[in-house]
Amino acid sequence: MMNLLHWRLLAAVADAGNISRAAERVGITQSGASQAIAQLEAALGFQVFVRERRHIGVTALGEQVIAHARAMLASLDAIRVLADDSRGLNGGRIRLASFPSVMSTLLPGLLRTFQRRHPGIELVALEGTDEEVEDWLAAGTVELGVVLNPAPGRAAAILGRDAWVAVLPISHPLGRRASERGVTLEELAAQPFILATGGCAVNGQSLMTQAGLHLSDVRVTVRDWASACVLVREGMGVALVPESTLPDEQRGLRVMPLMPAVHREFGLVCSETGKASRPTQALLAGLGKIAGGPAESPRDERPGLSH
Repeated sequence: MMNLLHWRLLAAVADAGNISRAAERVGITQSGASQAIAQLEAALGFQVFVRERRHIGVTALGEQVIAHARAMLASLDAIRVLADDSRGLNGGRIRLASFPSVMSTLLPGLLRTFQRRHPGIELVALEGTDEEVEDWLAAGTVELGVVLNPAPGRAAAILGRDAWVAVLPISHPLGRRASERGVTLEELAAQPFILATGGCAVNGQSLMTQAGLHLSDVRVTVRDWASACVLVREGMGVALVPESTLPDEQRGLRVMPLMPAVHREFGLVCSETGKASRPTQALLAGLGKIAGGPAESPRDERPGLSH
């Protein structure tokens, strides 16, 4: 069955000449995009694209289909602008602040989806540390901010959560045990350590401090999670990173869960400025549909360590 995703994907592939880049633009996987195109071509009964070695071309019939698709999408955007006009949303601006790891992974897809639904609202993304985000929210510099581990009772739309994991060189003795055993913070505290902060006050060192432990041998401190993994691969030490920041290429690395598990949670918080902003409230109202519902419940978390 053909839907809006199919038509957006067709236009994106025609623009990019590449399925993987088009899939990224519409927020799906490359395999999902390939499957969607195959389904659409089967439904139409003819080829829309010609697969060449390094480029995706468009057939003559495909050009006509894509022209109609673009017209349909433009009409849909016009209807959405009209609807937003009636609610006083068009011409509005939302300033949204986040720390780097969420800014580069989760937010692009969410914001892209929101802007497709509300093309007349301008979204401005600001990157800072978790402490800077809190300061901007308090000062009303931004309407929305992604907050790390929002306190119980604080109004926050939860965007997601992930586990902290240990990253070890492939030959490290702690990595030789079965994955289900994991490693403890106590074991990691005594190792040569690569401290990655991700631009956040909540990091490997703060986790150790909260657990009453001390990092005895910090070899290097870096901001970027990926840099820490490179240094671990070179055998300079071990690191603690959020699972969502792990590199796609994990050759030379052994990733182990923490036992007991330690998680971090990130939620979208509205400033006083945002509470008075209609566009901001529209984003929050639609967030459940965009983000795909509430985060899952924590499992086997260490009391007091909900990072």
